[in-house]
Amino acid sequence: MRNDFQVSVVIPTYNREPVVGRAIQSVLDQTLQPREIIVVDDGSIDATQAFLASFNEKITIVTLAENRGVSFARNRGIETAKGAWIALLDSDDYWEKTKLEQQAEYHSENPALRISQCDEVWVRNGRRVNPRKKHRKRGGWIFPACLPLCIVSPSAVIFQKALWSEMGGFDEGLQVCEDYDLWLRIARKYPIGFLDESLIVKIGGHQDQLSQAYPAMDRYRIYAMEKHLDEELSPAWRKALVTELEVKCKIVSQGAEKRRNSALARAYGRKWEEYTALLDSLEKKST
Repeated sequence: MRNDFQVSVVIPTYNREPVVGRAIQSVLDQTLQPREIIVVDDGSIDATQAFLASFNEKITIVTLAENRGVSFARNRGIETAKGAWIALLDSDDYWEKTKLEQQAEYHSENPALRISQCDEVWVRNGRRVNPRKKHRKRGGWIFPACLPLCIVSPSAVIFQKALWSEMGGFDEGLQVCEDYDLWLRIARKYPIGFLDESLIVKIGGHQDQLSQAYPAMDRYRIYAMEKHLDEELSPAWRKALVTELEVKCKIVSQGAEKRRNSALARAYGRKWEEYTALLDSLEKKST
């Protein structure tokens, strides 16, 4: 057991009084205890604050005066953290008892890695479901695989606090896809380790999930991908990036057209044309 592995657990929560206790207890039950558990109450207006107080000295509570979003909440929690490593946990998910111990051992065996994730079990509307192939977790130099959608889960990940600082943290301008954005920035520069063990239970299907409130997720993914256009990329990675941008701009443009949002359809239609032309140029260069 790695008792010298100093990890701070950060749990952001907003109006999740019925479930946040399960997340916290799953950390308290770990076979390898973290240095600290930081719960960031992101301006909850339900009974969350009073409920968190019942844990007394077992957790550190960071209370935000108003709801600022998960990026802001995670960043404030990580800033507070004293551990050299950070483990995130969404307040509606929970961990298996050996999650931290097994990831600590994984990093002991792979000391060059600055970030890793484990596999997960999915539960939707109270029933276990099998993730589709496109959601399959993996490790290594996975930048191209990260482009279509997020294949790194916040509740599964553990990373060096110094890496978070180097990357500039979560983009607080993003209300959704903030994790996709950070993992993409990391994956461009570093390999991401993968422990092929299902050590978290990821809960979905409830109405307060951000994916329910923001249906047009691809607009935020496009924003995140466009950050990499001016970066140094291998020809293969650049082609993968532009290909995915072209695909997603087409989806957003056509979706906006169906919803009769002509301004949005035109804006992303122009982007679609630009990326189609850029992709054509890249393909000609490669032949």
